[in-house]
Amino acid sequence: MNKQTKDIITIGFALFAMFFGAGNLLLPPYIGIQIGDQVWTTILGFGLTGILLPFFGLLAVVNSGERFEDLANRVHPWLSPVLGTIILLCIGPLIAIPRTAATTHEVGISPSFPSFSPVISSVVFFIITWTLTIRPNRVVDIVGNILTPVLLILLICLIALGIWAPIDAYGQTTLNTGESFTLGFVEGYQTLDVLASVIFAGIIIAAAKTKGYDSIKSKNRVVISSGILSAIALFIVYGGLIYLGATSGISDLEIKRSELLIRISNAVMGPYGTIAIAFAIALACLTTAIALVSAVGVFFENLSKGRISYKILVTVCCVIACILSITGVDNIITFAYPILIFVYPIAITLVLYTVFFGRLVQTKAPYVAALAASTLVAVLSLLKELGWLSPDALMQLNQYIPFFRYELGWVVPSLIFFFGAWISSVRSRSSTK
Repeated sequence: MNKQTKDIITIGFALFAMFFGAGNLLLPPYIGIQIGDQVWTTILGFGLTGILLPFFGLLAVVNSGERFEDLANRVHPWLSPVLGTIILLCIGPLIAIPRTAATTHEVGISPSFPSFSPVISSVVFFIITWTLTIRPNRVVDIVGNILTPVLLILLICLIALGIWAPIDAYGQTTLNTGESFTLGFVEGYQTLDVLASVIFAGIIIAAAKTKGYDSIKSKNRVVISSGILSAIALFIVYGGLIYLGATSGISDLEIKRSELLIRISNAVMGPYGTIAIAFAIALACLTTAIALVSAVGVFFENLSKGRISYKILVTVCCVIACILSITGVDNIITFAYPILIFVYPIAITLVLYTVFFGRLVQTKAPYVAALAASTLVAVLSLLKELGWLSPDALMQLNQYIPFFRYELGWVVPSLIFFFGAWISSVRSRSSTK
């Protein structure tokens, strides 16, 4: 195996582990118990927001430069600090990082040690995270070479055994095909991976450069190949976990996501299931927490132009996340949902339009227009989620904004605004010649 192949495997495994954290392990089985036999439809929806769009996020940064700031600056100088801060708070100390510690306690520790304090487990979790994050140049190698292979082996064993001997037949569902797709698509928001991808890209690109890939061509080849490897691994694991949920024989939608995962692992692997899933959870959450804490430190150090050091930011992030993690996984997920309904359309618009039109359209106005349209629809979606729209208003939005009922209302308005601004800018340039 040559050096480049080894580096692609190391970086690809690291990227997989960065993406695959608490929500990624807990969400797919819970989706599975709601969809009956519509597994592939749901995997498609979940795969779009949980796999394909994060890969596009990586591509968007690669095509723009080396960091999220390079991507955001293609639209407007203020987009990087504003949207970047919102994204980092979501994938950082407010939602994603606390969720990693809470999941580790609920799934990895509590089943075997019910009386163990969540405060103690969170403190220990973040001490380990802080220790492994304080030197940012070591993050990719620690995650890619040591932690991820063990995590993948455990997950593949669980999925393979569950497919070989299903726990039960497919359950019943009241969802039609479109609703199953929408469920998977929207639940993919909870992975936070589109938001994380535009930040993780900087870590992955920096890792490729430290391994000697300095030219644009060699660096991009390694980063994109690593992204493809990560996407393949995510597809196998997500699909398998959704299938395990769909064939679990469990239909109680009130069940806690952590309890569902424990019951599935025990049914598949017997008495060793609790131990196996405890190790898998601990590794998945630790690898993601390391990557996220590091990303928060790097971003805000750059944003402050070095006035606040990486070590201080990492320490503060760990302390805040430790405090919030004690509230529990389900409370964190419930708190996160309205925020993600608002943020995700904006981030997706930035990523998709940059990937598909970045080389063709160089002016900034079309991107600003598309983001404005997506932001407007995102506000309406947030109001809908919070229950602040009257039934008549909601009916009109469903009627006049295509796909609004499927949480895709931003698609058509952003396209109209983008092409409208593009045509206007082309005509304006033509008239000045």
